[in-house]
Amino acid sequence: MPPLPETDAAEAAARPVGGSPAEPDADPESAPQAPEEAEPVPSALRLTQVTKTYGGTDAVTEIDLTVPSGAFYGLVGPNGAGKTTLLSMIAGLLSPTAGTLEVCGVDLRKHPRDAKRLMGVLPDRLRTFDRLTGRQLLYYVGVLRGLKPGVIADRTNDLARVLELTDALGRVVSDYSAGMTKKVMLAAAMIHSPRLLVLDEPFEAVDPVSSETILGILSEYVRGGGTVVLSSHGMDLVEQVCSRLAVIVSGQVLAEGTVEEVKGSATLTERFVELSGATGDVGGLEWLHASSN
Repeated sequence: MPPLPETDAAEAAARPVGGSPAEPDADPESAPQAPEEAEPVPSALRLTQVTKTYGGTDAVTEIDLTVPSGAFYGLVGPNGAGKTTLLSMIAGLLSPTAGTLEVCGVDLRKHPRDAKRLMGVLPDRLRTFDRLTGRQLLYYVGVLRGLKPGVIADRTNDLARVLELTDALGRVVSDYSAGMTKKVMLAAAMIHSPRLLVLDEPFEAVDPVSSETILGILSEYVRGGGTVVLSSHGMDLVEQVCSRLAVIVSGQVLAEGTVEEVKGSATLTERFVELSGATGDVGGLEWLHASSN
């Protein structure tokens, strides 16, 4: 049998057995690419077995919580339940006796400065430099957060405008009402555009109009991808704004999930009272009755 011509030989070599000539190699750029797996977004906050002990007594016991990014998360519980202790540990104001806390994937105990840069904090018991004016206080906080003076000035004006503090910026904070002090401290917590806001009773001592303003600001912040963790005794407010919540009683989480999951067929207030173990017993106070005089 005579040898095949060179062109026929090359074609035959490229032809699969029993098939037609092989297709030329596809353009690598036009070939379908395997979809890249998106990197998982770390939770805004993750607590694992967090415990705080004072003198042999646990104020908070082995708490596990995960707060997803972009959540409006509520912590509710009776007075003395451990909410402020827990929020103080999240904010880095207290060190846990045991357990780990991660802020946006950063271990708070191993890398405290990096984790704290990601947070804005409004503590329950406000302690601040109240001999400064409102503008001086926000400038001071902005400098501590590493912002440039021009950025601080612009953000101070923006925050004062939406919080209705513009006319008060030139006055010393010690002359502010309790509600105004809370608003300027909220501005201080937000001035560096944190990824996580930790707020302990942000609506306490705030009038209804200012509460609506603050709520609008926080809701817009969450819509923009931020995360809010707040404590509150207002069940109606928590039910209105929070996407998830945890009920803490005696330093332990007794219920966690969406508002619907936690409250079940009851109202949130009823479920809260049930979990907190309140009896509602008001007997034995007959001496208060006017008829007993």
